[in-house]
Amino acid sequence: MNITGQDLILACSAIGAGLAVIAGIGPGVGQGYAAGAAAAAVGRNPGAKGDITSTMLLGQAVAETTGLYGLLIAFLLLFVQPLT
Repeated sequence: MNITGQDLILACSAIGAGLAVIAGIGPGVGQGYAAGAAAAAVGRNPGAKGDITSTMLLGQAVAETTGLYGLLIAFLLLFVQPLT
């Protein structure tokens, strides 16, 4: 098997894109935990539903940025291929 430099770059780009998409696991787990904690908090204090929901959504938006950055890097590695 003869692997050229171009093939190696494409293979490494695909592997890097796969690893970058793994960055979506952390935000998914964190957002699920935050939603569960917010649901429990609303169950304990239904009067504070608006404050709890807005705080939860703000926290989830901040947590989601890491997953979106990972997806952006994956798209760049797959479609732009800056090293070729």
